[in-house]
Amino acid sequence: MARNFSNWLQGYIEYTKASESPSAFHFWTGVSTIAGALQRHVWIDEQIYQWTPNFYIVLVGPPGVAAKSTSMRLGMKFLERLKVPFGPQSMTWQALAQSLEQAFSAIKYIDKDGVEQREVMSCLTIPVGELGTFLRMDDSSLLDFLVSLWDGQKETWTHKTKSSGNIEVQNPWINILGCTTPSWLQNHFPEHMIGGGLMSRVLFVYGEKKRQLVAYPSQVMRPQEHRDLEERLFLDLAEIASLKGEYELTNAARTWGTSWYADHWNNRPIHMASDRYGGYLARKQTHIHKLAIVLAAAKRSQLIIEEADLQEATQLITSIESDMQKVFQSVGVVDSARHRKEIISYVKAYGTIEVNVLWELMMNTIEFRSFQDAIKAAVEGSQLIAVRAPNGKPALQLAPRSFGPI
Repeated sequence: MARNFSNWLQGYIEYTKASESPSAFHFWTGVSTIAGALQRHVWIDEQIYQWTPNFYIVLVGPPGVAAKSTSMRLGMKFLERLKVPFGPQSMTWQALAQSLEQAFSAIKYIDKDGVEQREVMSCLTIPVGELGTFLRMDDSSLLDFLVSLWDGQKETWTHKTKSSGNIEVQNPWINILGCTTPSWLQNHFPEHMIGGGLMSRVLFVYGEKKRQLVAYPSQVMRPQEHRDLEERLFLDLAEIASLKGEYELTNAARTWGTSWYADHWNNRPIHMASDRYGGYLARKQTHIHKLAIVLAAAKRSQLIIEEADLQEATQLITSIESDMQKVFQSVGVVDSARHRKEIISYVKAYGTIEVNVLWELMMNTIEFRSFQDAIKAAVEGSQLIAVRAPNGKPALQLAPRSFGPI
């Protein structure tokens, strides 16, 4: 079947042109929408693990400004028409597990050898207008369950309960699109969750202002034009939803991915110098390949991932790292040891860094007096040395025998 759009995501962005929400909100809502349509029906098989196209995407913005929930609803209504299974927005891990049990389904597909195969799975997409109604930070069992589900591996998840007996879910898979505010994250995400766990598996997309002012959306896109575009997008999404089986990377894609992987682990980017990003960086390859599946599905019905898909996915994931920094830097209350460790991480990444530049990088997570005290402690502890930059300004370097933060 011929597609109406050469790229579904581009068509979807056109569909949202009358919206005031940031373009990034619509793009990543589109990604979540395609992921929800694909479910666990497609995957990349690396023998010891699989990559599947599910995401935990959270749109972050001030209340009433960036229209987060409106952005989410525009995409999710396509999945409603497709009758994709949705999960509850307010829950415990028991309720989530029971919802997954009820979402059990089976698909048939043709494998690489031309043989018909059958796969069973339990898939849910969960749109969450207010993250706080879904994510209970005091429920460690729920958080652990979500961490496990993001990996999307082939497995049977079981749990015994006194009240409900055995809960068994075959190949569970969930795709979450949530909305929240910076203040909720600051107040509810504890410091210990920043470096790894659930937070490193979430893609945070930040928007703090409207992209445009639109008093009357119907004047930007006439109702009939809007309906026609919506119908064409739905038909293409239905075609995307029919895809089943294993995605193959071309030789060029694998060559590029191998080179990227080596560079990723050998050359940590300066803007990700803080240890807070360690968990995310360890999972960046997975984020990229999940997104590459979605990008490939948006463009073609062949289960092939090309080099350009990986390159585009890498660029898109990297492009929201500044958003993730805003979120990570605002979460958690840190003590003097944490401040010192952060400062040393930046100095180690830069080699030599002016004190005023370092302050600009850290001013959102530390008071100036604490910043000064941490530098003084690191210098007196022979972890850093005070020097002059070429322009004569005060700067910092690692002490000769310093091995960075401990």
